[in-house]
Amino acid sequence: MDRKRIALLGATGSIGRQALDVIAARPDLCICALSSGSQPLDELAAAHGVDNVQVGGDVTDLLEASEPDVVLNAIVGFAGVGATLWALERGVTLALANKESLVAAGDLALAAWKRGGGLLLPVDSEHSAVFQLLDRRARDTVESVVLTASGGPFRNRTLQDLESVTVEEALAHPTWSMGPKITVDSATLANKGLELIEAHFLFDLPYEMIEVVVHPSSVVHALVRLRDGAALAHLGYPDMRVPISFALTYPGRAATEIPALDFAAGLTLEFEPPDHERFPLLALAREAGERAGTYPCAFNAANEVAVSAFLDGRIGFLEIAGLVEEALTQVGGAPADDLDALVEADAHARRVAQGRLAAA
Repeated sequence: MDRKRIALLGATGSIGRQALDVIAARPDLCICALSSGSQPLDELAAAHGVDNVQVGGDVTDLLEASEPDVVLNAIVGFAGVGATLWALERGVTLALANKESLVAAGDLALAAWKRGGGLLLPVDSEHSAVFQLLDRRARDTVESVVLTASGGPFRNRTLQDLESVTVEEALAHPTWSMGPKITVDSATLANKGLELIEAHFLFDLPYEMIEVVVHPSSVVHALVRLRDGAALAHLGYPDMRVPISFALTYPGRAATEIPALDFAAGLTLEFEPPDHERFPLLALAREAGERAGTYPCAFNAANEVAVSAFLDGRIGFLEIAGLVEEALTQVGGAPADDLDALVEADAHARRVAQGRLAAA
């Protein structure tokens, strides 16, 4: 039996660890390469018989050496862009958990995807759900897609309450188990803003066709509204092993150990609109996406700087959005013609954000 060779990038993060569980349970999958940002990989490599290993740096040489069938890109942040472009350019199936790749490099990524002609399978639960709802569906039947947000740990906090939010409180997500950066992004709704921009590029949808609603239980991962008034939903318990397995075994849709929903147990589904006054980063992300060019890249870069500063105790929770907003007013937003131009746009936005931090 031919085994599908997986290059697992970001192996020590939350997605990476869960992907290891999924791969270990499938005899038709194997790992051909492992990478991490800084944590050692000796034990993991030995346990999975992997010789191609890299800690830190540009992973494209690792990918060239390992010749994967699938690249699972679970690198956090802008650092994952190079791997995404590598896979798309070469037509290698990309299981994408690094949403920043499409947020920051959307136009470049789409051009590479078109040239490479491979599969791009989203691993984010919401985008995986949209992918499944749209798969082989005529686009002229679709009115819009709806991304759901849990609302994070501060959904019921007042604006005044948010002034005193601690790092520990921000990292206590009510439904998902994620890394610190993504968990803070969920608390500010920046994560949903990034996902909104990602959905625009993934599914070739104008921003006016992408809605966001707050759904605290995270059981409904996305919906698609159809032109006849119907709406289709993708439901399941919030467990990232499901979209990971879907991407790695597509189109086979392998079985998992995740239980099916028990509708007879009294399942209640609640939805509400997002509050842009308390969580302005969602609206800022939409604005950056609509302005196009490198504005989404600047949004992502400034947000990464701001979240890092919050986690380090240098700024308060509400100051994250203020820093991002100010950075967006000071960048040009011109399109990036190549990766070098994109890297410079990212670096410029980071300099602007760091300068505001230094002046504060």
